This record gives sequence, structure tokens and C-alpha cells, in this order.
Amino acid sequence: MSVFKGGDHNINRAGKKPGTLNKNTKAIREAYQKLTEDNLDNMSIWISQVAGDDPAKALDIMIRLSEYIIPKLARTELSGNDGEDLFKNISFKFGPDVNDREPG
Repeated sequence: MSVFKGGDHNINRAGKKPGTLNKNTKAIREAYQKLTEDNLDNMSIWISQVAGDDPAKALDIMIRLSEYIIPKLARTELSGNDGEDLFKNISFKFGPDVNDREPG
């Protein structure tokens, strides 16, 4: 068993940098990335097959997969001075209201 002694130049006093992956985690991520890249065509086929039976499930799968590609955005709340609502005078009009149509 080796014991480090004070002043030993082999000691990494800084430690690992934040965010540095250990060797096993890095190897697993690389293997998973290769598996995914090698099966991109198959994944399209598989999602199409799932969509044939259950389009909602296929959409759910695509949304879950997208989380690995597109980072989730943090929720941000905007407010004015003293918590004032910045959007109180904004409205959107997309055409006539469906409730204003005459029955027929």
C-alpha cells in the first residue's frame, strides 16, 4: 500500500474538475451514443410501428427522446417593479371567437 507524504509532487491537490465523468460513466455514455447512432434508421421504423397502433404513445416516445438532444428550458417568471404584471395590457386575436358563430 502506497502512502502519500507531504510535499509529494504526485498528489493532485485540485482533485477532479467539476463535471468530469468517471471512466465507467464515460464509457457507458459513449457505448449508448454509438448504439443510438447505429440504430437511427431502425428507430424511425420502430416509432412508425408504434404510431400505427398508438400515435399518442409514439409522440410520448419522441418527446422523451428529445430530452437527450434539446435541453430543457428553465422556467422564468417576468415581473415589473413590486411584482407588477408586465403583460396585463397585452391581448392576442386569432380570428373570430368560435362562440360567436351562429348555429347552423
